Amino acid sequence: MKDVREEYHAEGLNEESLHTDPVEQARRWVDEAIEAGLPLPNAMTLATVSADGQPSSRVVLLKGIEGGGFTFFTHYDSRKGEEIAANPKVSFTMFWQPFDRQLIVIGEARKVDEEESDSYFASRPYASQISAAISPQSQPASREWLEAEVEALQQQHPEAPVPRPANWGGYRIMPTEIQFWHGRPSRLHDRFCYRKQADGSWVRERLAP
Repeated sequence: MKDVREEYHAEGLNEESLHTDPVEQARRWVDEAIEAGLPLPNAMTLATVSADGQPSSRVVLLKGIEGGGFTFFTHYDSRKGEEIAANPKVSFTMFWQPFDRQLIVIGEARKVDEEESDSYFASRPYASQISAAISPQSQPASREWLEAEVEALQQQHPEAPVPRPANWGGYRIMPTEIQFWHGRPSRLHDRFCYRKQADGSWVRERLAP
């Protein structure tokens, strides 16, 4: 692994090319990754912290950028949900290798309202609704039990919509810091950090790589 190296050739970033609003700049990068047809362009590695300070991370899917924040959906009683309930401070990273781009967002996760969770759940494919409804996410469960639960719920609800479980819904991460990283040759990368101020404005500065 010590000999595995990647050289970066991107043109990089400068202040003139960045939007003054980092949330809008993040939207641009996500949209460009989607338009380019990159695999899982909305995948983000979400980090949470338990009540006793133990961090954990996992990949989830970004489902929207609205209301000044970044939205994803999950089970509220999953490990991440329990950790967010104990400590709403979170961080996530998105990396698009073909573009040599990395996005880092630090902030707090807040539940979206029930109407928004209902709307998104109803838009999911039928099979995904079924799986979400029966899954005790993060809890021990055999494959046989899961498949039996799927079959039972399919018989109860043979077609969409399936009622959204009360323990499933969305979070919106409201950022306090957003970083944009762009790979450059010889590891002299471009890196800009936006920090939110008390009045809601953003201060931007270049960071050393």
